[in-house]
Amino acid sequence: MASKLLTETEGEKRREPPRRRARSLPPSLGTTWESFRIAVASLRANKLRTALTLVGIVVGVAAVIAVVTIINGLDKTVASTFSSQGSTVFTLSKRPQIITSREDFVRFNRRRDVTEEDAAAVARLCRECWRTGIAANASATIKRGEQSSENVRVRGLTLQMFSIEDTETIAGRPWTDVEEAAGRDVAVVGADILDNLFGGAPPEEAVGRELRIEGRTYMIIGVAERLGKIFGFSRDNFVMIPHPTFKKAFSSRASLVVFVQVPEDAALPAAQDAVRNIMRNRRGKTYNDEDDGFALETQDVFIDLYKSATSNIYIVTVGVAAISLVVGGIVVMNIMLVSVTERTKEIGVRKAVGAPRRAILTQFLIESVVLTATGGALGVGFGFALAFALALAMGFPLLFSVGSAVLGVGVSSAVGIASGLWPAWKAASLDPIEALRAE
Repeated sequence: MASKLLTETEGEKRREPPRRRARSLPPSLGTTWESFRIAVASLRANKLRTALTLVGIVVGVAAVIAVVTIINGLDKTVASTFSSQGSTVFTLSKRPQIITSREDFVRFNRRRDVTEEDAAAVARLCRECWRTGIAANASATIKRGEQSSENVRVRGLTLQMFSIEDTETIAGRPWTDVEEAAGRDVAVVGADILDNLFGGAPPEEAVGRELRIEGRTYMIIGVAERLGKIFGFSRDNFVMIPHPTFKKAFSSRASLVVFVQVPEDAALPAAQDAVRNIMRNRRGKTYNDEDDGFALETQDVFIDLYKSATSNIYIVTVGVAAISLVVGGIVVMNIMLVSVTERTKEIGVRKAVGAPRRAILTQFLIESVVLTATGGALGVGFGFALAFALALAMGFPLLFSVGSAVLGVGVSSAVGIASGLWPAWKAASLDPIEALRAE
């Protein structure tokens, strides 16, 4: 009988559904999670002190994020602006487009002018060159009736320049070969001329109208596509006229700028070498002459100048942000030392009930890292918001960088570890008996 009951009991046990075992974290993770909860509770208990401690971290990270974001947008704007001609165009001129010293300016001015004959020789002899155009520049006052606009850029161009510079007309047309050869008084204007002299009228209404440049009357036959501004300067305040007309109107014997275009990027070095040899022969230069007597440049010269300028901004910004983060780290260390002093008795109680040194060390280190990482995250948010406001005000594209956000939070967390090590070690090294006696 007893055997039968035992068998039935065993059967019932076998039929019982298995009890679910309570899932628990590994001891190391459990201790870390508990330290994290205590650290967050401590920071929430002292909201004002926590907020004031975050200021230094937030300012440093926000400064880096804002500047990096703005400069990324500027890089894109500058690259698209100065690379509008692409990497297949270079210029031949008397002097470089960028001169950095007075001595260089005087030396370059002693060179012979670049003339139409030079441009014709390049177009005739350079087999690697695809298109060749001429540009001359002047500044003048433009009038229409009682309206006038000062300091307008007047460009005397050959017709090929429209193709080389990829100039689009949104109304009207460029001049023809016949109009250029005859030196007709025709003009293609920029959008600023419409705004200043035609009251912002539609481009179609300006075509066929007349304007005066230095007392000479021109008929508008085209309106160029709007280019916008860069660094606050308009790129649409210009009038383009045929080069023969420019010579008659301004009686200018100034040096010309010759634009040369090649069919593809790979042909650019060979074309530059060919033009250099042609011009050196025309200048009578020998192998012993170091100065060519002219300048061959691409638009990359402006991009390189811009990058060299912004690289200094990067360095200064990183320096300022580093100082801010160091100051923030010192503040965090002081606050953590104060926290250790205030919670000495709590530390003694935890040690008395068996908390190991590692748990105390982890708790305070996590508290420091949580504080600075939160500051880093807030700094990233404020930095992007500031960059958005500045980009909107200046008209630059906004390029968010995930790498800069990760770097901001990562650096701030590293600052938290560095500034929290000493307070955490001090807390972990407290004697439990002396800690319990603290008031």
